[in-house]
Amino acid sequence: MLSAASRPYIDASVPVLREHGLAITRHFYASMFEAHPELRNLFNMGNQASGAQQQSLASAVFAYAANIDNAAALAPVLERIVHKHVSVGITPAHYPIVGRYLLAAIKAVLGDAATPELIAAWDEAYWLLAGELIAAEARLSEQSRAPLGALRELVVADVDRETEHVVSYYLRTPEGGSPGEFAPGQYVSVAVTLPDGLQQRRQYSLSDAPEAPHWRITVKREEANASKPEGMVSNWLHANVKAGDRILVGPAYGEFTLPQDSARPLVLLSAGVGITPMMSMVAALAAKGSRREVLFAHAGRNGSHVALRRHLAFAKTQLPNLHTVTFLEAPLSTDREDVDYTHAGRMDLSRLSLPADADYLMCGPSAFMQTQWRALRDAGVSAGRMRREVFGPDALDHLL
Repeated sequence: MLSAASRPYIDASVPVLREHGLAITRHFYASMFEAHPELRNLFNMGNQASGAQQQSLASAVFAYAANIDNAAALAPVLERIVHKHVSVGITPAHYPIVGRYLLAAIKAVLGDAATPELIAAWDEAYWLLAGELIAAEARLSEQSRAPLGALRELVVADVDRETEHVVSYYLRTPEGGSPGEFAPGQYVSVAVTLPDGLQQRRQYSLSDAPEAPHWRITVKREEANASKPEGMVSNWLHANVKAGDRILVGPAYGEFTLPQDSARPLVLLSAGVGITPMMSMVAALAAKGSRREVLFAHAGRNGSHVALRRHLAFAKTQLPNLHTVTFLEAPLSTDREDVDYTHAGRMDLSRLSLPADADYLMCGPSAFMQTQWRALRDAGVSAGRMRREVFGPDALDHLL
């Protein structure tokens, strides 16, 4: 618990962090990478280039300060961070480095306003948070029976093109078996060494059932645009990986998993490649012959952008209470034959008959999930019934 002496300084930091948080995190990353260039292998340098990593940390620091007494609000965010840290290989040795450069960045940006008392308060708050994360990460690593950031070689048993921009990779152990158990909805880290020698890890949701004799990841090639660079790892996989190759993959992590209350209806809302964890959940239900009521609503640009559709069609033959709806923003003339779609245009939940007392799960671009979250909230769905698979600043937008 934060000391009484430090609490007023943390409380007073909230408006300061709202105004200067991004400048602080930009200074933090620049100075830390200059002193420790090896950490570039640990952080997502694509997000660094786009500014998303700096914004994410600024949001996290602000949200922590604003909710330091609200454990219920922070708990799900911290759980998500713990899974991500274990997946990418954050260790206890990294925390003193981060703390040192974060406090130095606060001093540099705030200048005289960063009094010794303010810095001491943030030093205390940082180590309270760090202690929680280190302990939770150790517990999760022990549960997974794998060291922090562990990687192993898996064989790419098959490569299946889903759409022009999306490919599925089927992964097995060198002995030919499944790489192991996971919870439907979880992700794995894939590590590659890029041509410039930089090693990068990216997380990809598993898109098949745990009962399958393989792991399947379904990867979209990410083109550059005005707001982000092209996908470093995703595009490398598309350009280089073929059947028979071996790639480095970590254990399965993630708290965005299939709710286990089989009596409650389930509504899965996805867009684009956000279909992947939803497909894992549906495939898992199909493998068990579930009779659960499931509404699977997906949004895409047109039928040529809808991945995994034949796998969803097969799941429908196994699940009598699975209902599917596809929204196509700009459907092609052939889509009615090729894709079982119901509505033209963007996803609009008012056009659906939503089951009462359901659990709602969302995955897709941040704007899509924010829209659906607001629509469900306005329809009277409680926040406790809604979950999102998100990374970056949007994981915290309900706290800001």
